[in-house]
Amino acid sequence: MPRCKVLVPAVLTVLLLQGVTVLLLFGWYGNNLAPGKFAQGKVHVLLLSSWRSGSSFLGQTFSQHPDVFYLMEPAWHVWTTLRQPGAWALRMAVRDLMRSVFLCDMSVLESYTPANRNVSQIFMWSHSRALCSPPACPLTPRDAFSNETACKLRCDARGLQGAQAACRSYSHVVLKEVRFFDLEPLYPLLRDPTLDLRIIHLVRDPRAVARSRDKSAKALTRDNALVLEKGDTLVTDTRYDVLEAVCRSHVRIYETAVLNPPEFLRGRYKLVRYEDLVRDTSAEVEDMYDFAGLEMSERLQEWIYRVTHGKGSGTRKEAFQITSRNAADVSQAWRTTLPFDKVRRIQQLCKGAMELMGYRPVHSIKEQRQEDLDLLLPRKSREFSWLPPDRSTPALPNL
Repeated sequence: MPRCKVLVPAVLTVLLLQGVTVLLLFGWYGNNLAPGKFAQGKVHVLLLSSWRSGSSFLGQTFSQHPDVFYLMEPAWHVWTTLRQPGAWALRMAVRDLMRSVFLCDMSVLESYTPANRNVSQIFMWSHSRALCSPPACPLTPRDAFSNETACKLRCDARGLQGAQAACRSYSHVVLKEVRFFDLEPLYPLLRDPTLDLRIIHLVRDPRAVARSRDKSAKALTRDNALVLEKGDTLVTDTRYDVLEAVCRSHVRIYETAVLNPPEFLRGRYKLVRYEDLVRDTSAEVEDMYDFAGLEMSERLQEWIYRVTHGKGSGTRKEAFQITSRNAADVSQAWRTTLPFDKVRRIQQLCKGAMELMGYRPVHSIKEQRQEDLDLLLPRKSREFSWLPPDRSTPALPNL
């Protein structure tokens, strides 16, 4: 019987290499688990929406929760820094930035901020209660509600180390984003074993979105150009081409997540209509908290009531601010302010999204102004296929 002579040095070398490989793999995996107190149980939530859809308010319902580290639209840095013709070319850079921030690696923002950076260089940083609270800033106790004005004055620290330390100290990382138009770029994040990613998709009646976009038209020109793949051209969406592209994106996202989801997406997507949110805010928020693994408190319920039961629907100057308003009035303001010819055009452009999400069209100015006519239908799982457009309007590419 033949014998194999085994050299002891060779065996030791193989064992040593195996040991080094295991250590390297363990180190890589451990580093990517967002080190910190909650490394094994950290939950990552993406609030996915579009411009002027109530997402800033939704973001604040998470930001003010004591267990949440929240950032508002970190992809803004990508869209305003990289020179690309449109959203299609930027989608992977946005996805990679989101992954790093979810893992509390704030060094990714160094590529998009000045060399001598402060935390104030993070887009809308003062909207994050976590950046106004320890360990980022001693101003606001973690169980208290933050004040944006005071935070701006006292919490603008040098560097991003405080933001990174804060992120690592929370059980939940929540990012609000309006710059995804499909779910496919997010597939690697949904498959990533270091992320427990859950998606809350906020939609709003496109007629109400149009009214709000009209009030903020100048601020949206750069984003409009990227949505329509027009590069540096400043675009005012007078023909509602961007709104149509956004409506189409809502249909794509919904159909992917609900009608035929891949296995790794099942149970990780939740659709929320803004109108449902403002009609029964506390119950809707509590339902979203449950989806994200968070608990509602009496203090949070009181705060939510205060910010949704103010007076009026907000001024033009307050378009990008979270102020106390009457949320129900805000959601229905389009019915008394939008001309009917605009309403009819929006209904044509967004027919599929309105049908899918449960928004009833109006067929006359009388119906539009009829306050007792409820235009919000019960949601149903249904499918809608877009007919080919019969005009030459640029449409968002299938991302």
